[in-house]
Amino acid sequence: MPSLFSRMIKQSSSLQQFMKPTLILLLLFSLSGCATMGSWFGSGEEVRLSAPTLATKGMDEYSQGNYYKARKYFDEILDYYPFSPEAMLAELKGADSNYFMEHYQEALMLYHEFEERHPTNEAIPYVMYQIAMCHYQQIDRIDRDTSGAEMAIKEFSILLRAFPGSPYTSEAKARIRAANEFLVNHEYFVVEFYLRTEKYSEAQTRLQYLLSTYPDATLAPKAKELLAKIEAGEPPGFHLSSWIKDTMLPDWTLFTDDKASAPGAPPKTE
Repeated sequence: MPSLFSRMIKQSSSLQQFMKPTLILLLLFSLSGCATMGSWFGSGEEVRLSAPTLATKGMDEYSQGNYYKARKYFDEILDYYPFSPEAMLAELKGADSNYFMEHYQEALMLYHEFEERHPTNEAIPYVMYQIAMCHYQQIDRIDRDTSGAEMAIKEFSILLRAFPGSPYTSEAKARIRAANEFLVNHEYFVVEFYLRTEKYSEAQTRLQYLLSTYPDATLAPKAKELLAKIEAGEPPGFHLSSWIKDTMLPDWTLFTDDKASAPGAPPKTE
C-alpha cells in the first residue's frame, strides 16, 4: 500500500502536468489579447482588411467629409502595409484629413514628411500649396500674432519660385497680397496705438517702415497723409472710433481677376 508521502508526490506530479499547459494557455492569452483567444476557440477572430480595401474605405469616408474616420483607415495602411502601393496615398490623404479637421500642426508635419520622402512626386506642388495654407489658415486678428501671415507669404513664395506655372499660381499670388494687406493693417494698427498714447516719434518711424515695405498697399495713401501731418507737427487726435474696423484677414478673392479657386484635390500619386 502506497504511503501518504507517495500519494502526495503522485498528486503533485499530476497537478503539475495539468497546470503546465493551463499556464501556457493563460500566458498566450495575456500576451496576444482577446482577439487571439477568440481565434483559438473558432469565434470572434479578427480579420485585418487588405491595403486596397482600407484605401477604398478611407477615400469613401474622406469624400463624405468624415475626415476622422478616413484618417484611421489611412493610418492603418501605414501601420500594417507601409510598403504597399497604397501607402503613398495614405500619407497624402492622412495629411489632408488633418488639414480639413483644422489640425494644422499635425497636417504640416505630415506634408513636410511627404515632401521629404517623395521629392519628385507630381503631387509636390499641391503639397507645397497645402503647407502654405496651413499657415494661412492660422492667421489671427491684426492685434495679435502675425507669424501665420508671415509664414504663409514665405511658403507661397517658395511655391511660386519652384513651380511658377502650377495650377496654384494665381491663388498663391492673391493670398500673398491678402496676407500683405493683413500685415499692413497690423502696422497701421500699431501706428494708431502710438498716436493715442502721444508717442509721435514711434508712430512716425512705424509709418516710414510701412510705406517703404508695402508701397503699393491699399492703406498707403492714408499712411502718407498721416505721416505728412506728423512730420509737420500736426498729429491728428484719435478716438476709439478711428481705429481700423476690420481686424481680420481680407478676402483673397479681392486681389485676383481669376475668381476660380485652386483645385481642391491633388494630382494622382501613383
